[in-house]
Amino acid sequence: MEYIKSNLVILRKSIFIVTILLCLFPFVQPPIALLAGFILSFSIGHPYPKASKKAIKYLLQISVVGLGFGMNIYEAAAVGKEGIVFTAVSIISTISIGLILGKILSTPRKTSLLISSGTAICGGSAIAAMSPVIDADEDETSVSLGIIFILNSLALFIFPLLGELLHMTQEQFGLWSAIAIHDTSSVVGAAQKYGDRALKIATTVKLERALWIIPISVITAAFYKKNGNKIAIPYFIFLYVIAMFMNTFIPQIETLSPSIVTVSKRGLTLTLFLIGAGLSKEALKSIGIKPLIQGVLLWTFISVLSLVVILYM
Repeated sequence: MEYIKSNLVILRKSIFIVTILLCLFPFVQPPIALLAGFILSFSIGHPYPKASKKAIKYLLQISVVGLGFGMNIYEAAAVGKEGIVFTAVSIISTISIGLILGKILSTPRKTSLLISSGTAICGGSAIAAMSPVIDADEDETSVSLGIIFILNSLALFIFPLLGELLHMTQEQFGLWSAIAIHDTSSVVGAAQKYGDRALKIATTVKLERALWIIPISVITAAFYKKNGNKIAIPYFIFLYVIAMFMNTFIPQIETLSPSIVTVSKRGLTLTLFLIGAGLSKEALKSIGIKPLIQGVLLWTFISVLSLVVILYM
């Protein structure tokens, strides 16, 4: 019996490692990697859950910085300038509408704020930054992360299909995905599937949005009066900017940039596989109906409103 159990563990680990290696090949697209993670999670389980959590965090950050080597600083500045007002209005309105929905649905106050912040700014990163600021407990944080994660996964499949159906340009889709999809990983995954121009715009605008973690966390801390709480500043965003400067002004780096970007895209695909593999049955069961309704309604609001503005502005 022990012999059979031991062999099953080895088999499970082998399947997991082989799938990771397959994700490094270009024929495995981001949505397929995410789906593969789901299937493995619900069939054989995740053999390395703790190591995977750390890997997701650092692999995502390194891959995003790598994408910076495919950007020109002047082009990025132009994209950021065009989207800055849109970004500010969408973040403020999303958080406001989210809190109103939370009150109507009687969602626990901290959970409501975490869902609203995650939807408005940058998904799991915003929730991770806001949780210590408002002194949220583990259940409140995990429920919020679970909702954002599920909606992110859906967006990765749905958004590229809708973009094609609506005949959106690369520029339109890049901006829309950056505004309406929660996590950076899913934004980049969806935009990468749509095209290189969409990927560049989506990454730049999304990282610009992520910087809003800092002022929103400071304002929230003032309301909750929790002194001494550390705000999780996304420092890797500044490395992304440095990578753009290097690619723009250092000729030697510019020749290596295409290879760095290719490796970074594979890193993001692998990140999405690990994210999919990290979704457990227990996480799905922990999501209450009211927070889930709030998350879906808020996501629908920002997705539809931003789409209308982008298509007709």
